[in-house]
Amino acid sequence: MSPLGSSGVEVSGLAFGAAAIGNLFTEVEDEQAYASVDAAWAAGIRYFDTAPHYGIGLSERRLGAALRDRPRADFTLSTKVGRLLEPTGAGGDDLANGFAVPATHRRVWDFSADGVRRSLDASLERLGVDRVDAVYLHDPDDHAEQAFREAYPALEKLRSEGVVGAIGAGMNQTGMLTRFVRETDVDMVLCAGRYTLLDHGALTDLLPAAQERGTSVVVGGAFNSGLLADPRPDATYNYATAPAELLERALRLKAIAERHGTTLRAAALAFPAAHPAVASVLVGARSPHEVRDCAEQFAAPVPAAFWQELRDAKLLPPDAPVPVPGEDPS
Repeated sequence: MSPLGSSGVEVSGLAFGAAAIGNLFTEVEDEQAYASVDAAWAAGIRYFDTAPHYGIGLSERRLGAALRDRPRADFTLSTKVGRLLEPTGAGGDDLANGFAVPATHRRVWDFSADGVRRSLDASLERLGVDRVDAVYLHDPDDHAEQAFREAYPALEKLRSEGVVGAIGAGMNQTGMLTRFVRETDVDMVLCAGRYTLLDHGALTDLLPAAQERGTSVVVGGAFNSGLLADPRPDATYNYATAPAELLERALRLKAIAERHGTTLRAAALAFPAAHPAVASVLVGARSPHEVRDCAEQFAAPVPAAFWQELRDAKLLPPDAPVPVPGEDPS
């Protein structure tokens, strides 16, 4: 377990991202969702992350139900604020937003102080818990002024009141996350897709800033939404069809991994975990098999010669930290 900044909240090296059990892209049955959380627990995962956005509340409800009988002190739970869910009374589905659920609610952007409180209260009700350990501002890209002026101070107040233990922001970009690290007292940031074997962007700004400030980074999207898990012509990158040049690069990485007796999946999880600012690597899984595979790959050692070949081939920046053989990633 690693701490989130100086908050005292601790997370496991591998974390369970609950977007998939909120019916991300395709439907997941209740039993499969619960079994996936059970498999994560059995694999030693003790950090679970969700958000109202995921399945317009379905992910939170399922995750809360799956964890209900676990000792509350034995796991870390985080959710997000910034989108309020309002009933619509309309029909149809939510696939336009990426989730295979009925469109019973609509998302309303709200980074006001009142919106933060209302969002957290609603999340606690859906989760069926009296507290969460960590809260992120979720995708404030187009709401920077309100997020810094109102939402962040509201989270800071919640932390000072002991309502939450750790606060931060979660985004798919590094620029604004770096600003949060430098200009606020966040404990952690969640950076999705910007520190992977294919995208080293966070290495130039976010990670050095986090290391300097003692802020923890949780890395999501280590597989870049699929391409680094299984590179093939129909694979996705950043939730869209992977460009040909990136598919070619991923296939090259896979071939090098296999030549060194490892897998691309193992390398994709090991790479972000090796940076000293990274506290946890967040993986999304929709089945017990996917959970177990991620846990096995995360624990598998990746040969030093693999990383050296990537450096020699200029597939990795020279200053990117890589795992030390024999070092426990968790």
